Amino acid sequence: MKKGITFITIILCLLACKEPEARRPISQKTGSYITESIERNKELIAAEEIIIKKRIEKDTSTTYLSSESGFWYTYVTQDSTNTRTPKKGDIVNVLYDLQTLSGKTILSKEEIGVQAIKVDQSNQELISGIRDGIKLLKEGETITFLFPSHKAYGYYGFEDKIGSNIPIRSTVTLLSIKDNEPK
Repeated sequence: MKKGITFITIILCLLACKEPEARRPISQKTGSYITESIERNKELIAAEEIIIKKRIEKDTSTTYLSSESGFWYTYVTQDSTNTRTPKKGDIVNVLYDLQTLSGKTILSKEEIGVQAIKVDQSNQELISGIRDGIKLLKEGETITFLFPSHKAYGYYGFEDKIGSNIPIRSTVTLLSIKDNEPK
């Protein structure tokens, strides 16, 4: 009897020393959803760029420049003597509007009013296109920007005024630049 209990104890000890095995999922998903989403976004951006480029081609009296950030712009008022542009941390006062690409007003300059903006502060309620575009302006200059939806309100839109994935146009005037660091 003692031999039987000893034998069972030895067997149980050997079985208890076995490493636990990781449980495997019943079904494994691939990254196909993410890949499909990336492809849809690339197609959307390409389609919006075609719309914007057609709008630029129709406006033969204006020269538009392409930015590194993925939008187009043209100077309405340009100051060739001033060289100072806003840098990170500066406080700028701007006046801007939001329009459809065809020029229908979404929000007027009067509705928005003068905005004090800290340059490169991402937690402001300001579209990324305008945050990037402000850095191209000098005091007193006005630029009209054409933003694809990913630089504007993107998938979410804006209240009931702008639907999802709508490119927009905005005219921005830089009124003043105030250094954030005292001299």
